[in-house]
Amino acid sequence: MTTRTAKFILPAISLSTFLGGCIDLTQPSDLHAAAPAKKTVTVEPLKPTAIAPKPARPTPPPRPSVAPAKGDVATVTASHILIAYKGGSRAKPNVTRTKEEAKTLATRLTKEAKGGKDFAALAKKNSDGPSGPRGGDLGTFRKGQMVPAFNDAVFALKPGGVAGPVETGFGFHVIKRVK
Repeated sequence: MTTRTAKFILPAISLSTFLGGCIDLTQPSDLHAAAPAKKTVTVEPLKPTAIAPKPARPTPPPRPSVAPAKGDVATVTASHILIAYKGGSRAKPNVTRTKEEAKTLATRLTKEAKGGKDFAALAKKNSDGPSGPRGGDLGTFRKGQMVPAFNDAVFALKPGGVAGPVETGFGFHVIKRVK
């Protein structure tokens, strides 16, 4: 005879309660006659085990705080128009213009923006970037948060100034510093 140990919790109910009273276990039936030989099952209570806590994430080293130079600003608010070209980083599949065509378009849009045309309208109509539908609004960001060429151009502008075309791996940008 084999003895097996199972580890599970059994509710404190009878078999007839479990079966919902469908079978009267006090009366002999075919079930009793066909029942296999009895086997002994040992049920052991679960042993409580200590669950080890997750190891704490290491604290990242503090970022060096670079104080802006005198007259320098730590953050800017800006908008941009991205003119992507085929093969540019993250260019959508529907972008078919060449790099030269993209630069020509960005140069024309820069002249229009510097000439007083509504920058948000130009962005909504022409930008291939995700901020285009918002008029090119990028919000406020810190120095060093954008790719270097973009970062250098936007932080060199005075509020209200427009720069472009500025080339990055994403394409050509026309940038307007808001604040």
